[in-house]
Amino acid sequence: VQLQAFGGGLVQAGGSLKLSCALSGGTFSRYAMGWFRQAPGKEREVVAAISWRGERTDYADSVKGRFTIFRDDAKSTLFLQLNSLKPEDTAVYYCAVHRSYGLGSPVTTNWGPGTQVTVSS
Repeated sequence: VQLQAFGGGLVQAGGSLKLSCALSGGTFSRYAMGWFRQAPGKEREVVAAISWRGERTDYADSVKGRFTIFRDDAKSTLFLQLNSLKPEDTAVYYCAVHRSYGLGSPVTTNWGPGTQVTVSS
């Protein structure tokens, strides 16, 4: 399975971005998925998780109410809508396959290159 995240960029505080993640080499619709991020000098952290049918979602407290994770199984693509962005959201964002649904579920895929999100104040 290979994952490619894209859609990052430079945005002012309060702005929005939509990230996408394309999966190849596997059956996307069968996977629970997640978004992660890693800020400079910090450990990678989970941001959001979605179940394999998209019926359940969960978010880290730091992004709850601002970010939305969703999926399009027909296009084998995962999305993350980022609204009301803050400078502390600046990080490289990654997508990954979870072993099962949940923010704490282990990741079963290698990390792709990620996509940079930079929020200016």
